[in-house]
This record gives sequence, structure tokens and C-alpha cells, in this order.
Amino acid sequence: MSQIRHALTSKRADDFAQWYQEVISAADLAEESGVRGCMVIKPWGYGIWERIQRLMDDRIKAAGVQNCYFPLFIPLANFEREAAHVEGFAKEMAVVTHHRLISDGKGGLIPDPEARLEEPLVVRPTSETIIGDAMARWVQSWRDLPLLTNQWANVVRWEMRTRMFLRTTEFLWQEGHTAHEDREGALEETHRALEMYRACAEEDLALPVIAGEKPENERFPGAVETWSIEAMMQDGKALQAGTSHYLGTNFAHAAGIKYQDREGQQTLCHTTSWGVSTRLIGGIIMTHGDDDGLRVPPAIAPWQVIILPMLRDKPEDAELIAYCEQLRASIAAQSALGEKVRVLLDVKPGKAAAKRWDWVRKGAPVVIEVGGRDMDNGVVSQLRRDALWDEATGKPAFTAPSREECASGIGAVLENIQHILFEQARLRRDSNIRRDVTTMEALADHFENSGKYPGWVEVQWSKPTGAALDAVVERLKALKLTVRNVPRGALPADGACLFTGDPAVERILVARAY
Repeated sequence: MSQIRHALTSKRADDFAQWYQEVISAADLAEESGVRGCMVIKPWGYGIWERIQRLMDDRIKAAGVQNCYFPLFIPLANFEREAAHVEGFAKEMAVVTHHRLISDGKGGLIPDPEARLEEPLVVRPTSETIIGDAMARWVQSWRDLPLLTNQWANVVRWEMRTRMFLRTTEFLWQEGHTAHEDREGALEETHRALEMYRACAEEDLALPVIAGEKPENERFPGAVETWSIEAMMQDGKALQAGTSHYLGTNFAHAAGIKYQDREGQQTLCHTTSWGVSTRLIGGIIMTHGDDDGLRVPPAIAPWQVIILPMLRDKPEDAELIAYCEQLRASIAAQSALGEKVRVLLDVKPGKAAAKRWDWVRKGAPVVIEVGGRDMDNGVVSQLRRDALWDEATGKPAFTAPSREECASGIGAVLENIQHILFEQARLRRDSNIRRDVTTMEALADHFENSGKYPGWVEVQWSKPTGAALDAVVERLKALKLTVRNVPRGALPADGACLFTGDPAVERILVARAY
């Protein structure tokens, strides 16, 4: 077997955090902005987000949810009406207190003391309170329900420790907010949104997830129930990839979201909220990336196929470009994963090999190189990003289909890549969840002595609350662990809770997490 020379200098097995940062840079996804915790999302990274947004938005609208937009600035009084909510976000809020700057007399600018706002404005950390005000105006009768809204927006949470895509001061997301007549309707929507996230993660992002309910200490501030999808990264850590919350009547009470019911009585609405964010891109990197860079699942790749003519800055280049344009048109007429294939003919100046490696690092699913000899023989040189290397030779694993075979078969190739990326991640996740740990000592031993990336542990859980739950959280905190969620479809509890010794009522996942 020949030695493979990978495209990145960092290796996942050596330093996963450094590898992650190098992938972001090498794949040209994003860069630091000069503002702490904020990033510039570059075209390839934003193109991936646009694909996620498009596919998710289709699912949202298919459920009858309508998009709208609400203000970036929220009066502080809105948060003060909902004590549990403001307590949960207080330390992360960015607050606007002045509306004008003046010179400080030394060449700088300072807030004008005469321009202090009568009431501070919070830069949107989430929109329950401002949307609650609108719902209180929009809902009058049971005939107005259910009210199903969503917005695509940016939010700001003043993070102390930031990491691009995973935890940033400003990030992009969608947030759904709905109001219902009763608990049953609101819970149905909560679970519909959760299932939508599961399907989108697994079918579009090739990201296997476990859906389940969060324990009491991990609930969204002010929620009655919080449900999540959890994904395992290649370093064994958990990533919360999406959440859906049943808010009961808590926010309706605070905002006055009432309706006249079928008997003519004034009744509080039951509300929900649910969201996913650009941290999904971080999850894609850490799930699918390898030592050559990013691997983008075809469903969310801005360009699924890249055609690289091997140009020589000579007159015969025109004939080669025309040959490649015919190939591009033939591929663009094909379908994969329910859509027409997205194919780019890259004729920018530069050596084909250098351009190939740029696209490899970006994770384009298929790269096709075409030289003069290929054209003469009616073939192409095709490279799959999921099967990059020939292990025997240590060289890129090109195949050489005819131009017609390449075009007619490209849809099946892309669908196969999508399937393989999902299966690789699913098998890795499933093989790294232990279910035989029954004591706190064994739990500690597993996470301290099972190697660099110990994965997850599913344990018996008695659903402690209050002080008993606080004690569990503190014990786990000492091991840098958290409880993630109670998996839907887990085996029934049949023993004692690992933490309390009380009879277990369910099973819960424990992991280190982002």
C-alpha cells in the first residue's frame, strides 16, 4: 500500500479542534470578521446554508406554516414579563441604551449622554416575547387558530467562548412560533416540528440523529417540554442539532394571547417554538469531514458536480471547453435526489490539479477532469469525494467513463454518495454508544479511560427533579458530561437509576457535548 498524502496538515486523530478550524479555512467556508464571536460566511459556506434553508423552508411551508419577519430590537419590558425566560437569557443579552454618538474631543466617539433611551432595547436573542405581542393582536377567536408562523433571521447571544458555526455571538436560524387551542394541538405541533428536523437532518444533511425529550435542567427557559435531535460528531461528542419546545400557556399568559373559545369563554392559547441554526454546518463538518477537508452531502452541495477542463492557454482550448460545455448541459439535464443536477463548468485560470484540490477541500461531491486526450477518446476522468483514494496506489481514484455514461449515470452516483455518507455516520454512531454501564464509577471510568473519543453512554434514568436533579448535574459537570435526551424508541427501563438508585422509568443519553 502506498502512502497517501492528504490535503490538510491537521489530522482528526491528532487534534480534532485544530482540524475543524483548518477545514473551515481550507474549504473556504467562513472567516473571522474583526468583531469578537462574529464571522463572515463566505460564498461556499453560505451556499450550503442556502441549500439547508431552501429544503427546510419547503418542509415548513408544506405543514401550512407561513413566513413573516419581526423586529431585531425588543423592548426590555417584554422579557421582564416572563421571569423564567429572562433569567435564562439575561447573561447573553446585548442591550442598546443610546441612539446617538458624539465626539469625545480626542478623535473618538462616545454615546451621547443626552441620547439615552427611555427604555433599553435588547438585540434579539430569540423572539418569543415580540412574537407573543403580535399573536395577542392576531388571535381573537378559536377560528384564528392554529396560528402557524416562522421567521428566518439572525439572533445575538453574547457568548464567552466562541467557535465558528458552533457557538457564535451572532448566528442565522429559523424560529417557528405557533399558537393552538389546547395542549393536544400544541404537542402535536411540537412533535411535528421535531420529526421535520429529524427527517431534514437524515435525508438532506445525511446526519444521523437521535430524537428525544430533554431533561428538566436542559429545557428552553420558560418551556414545559423541550425535545431535541442529537448528532454524534467524529470525536464522539454530542451536538444538539435542533430543538422543539412546548411552552404550555406560560408565554400566552405573559403576552395576553387569549381567544374566545367555542363556548364563548376567554381562554389562554397553548404555544410552541422550534428552531435550527447555522450550527448545522458545524455538524456537517464534524460528521462528514476527513483529512482532505469537507465532504458535502449532494443534497446540500451548492454545486454537486464540478467540470475542470485541463486548459493549456492554447487555441485548442476552445474545442475542449466546447466539449466540456456539452457535458455540462447533458449532466444538468439529469436529476438526482428529486432535483436537477447542479453542475459547474470551472474555466477560471489555473492548473487543473490545483483547482481539483480546491474543490476536494471544499467537498464537492464529484469532480470531473477533462484533458485533450480524454476529449479525443470520448471519455472523462471522474473522481468521487466519498471515495477519493486508491488505497493500493496512494493516488486519486479516478474512473474513466465515456462522456455519455458519465452524464446518464451521474444521478445514481450522487444518490449513492448521499446514502454512503449517511451510512458511514450512522454505523460510527451506533458502534460508539454503550448500554452496559450501571454505576457512576463505571461511567467515570468509561469517559476517562476509553481513549480520546469515548462516544456516548445510554443509562437507566429515574427522572429526578429539583435538588436531586441538581445533584446529578453537579456530579456530571465534574466529569465534563451532560445528559442529552431520552431517546424515542429506546428499550424500556428495567433496573435502577445509575445516579439515584431509584427505580428507573426511562433511559437517557450521557455524553460530552458542544
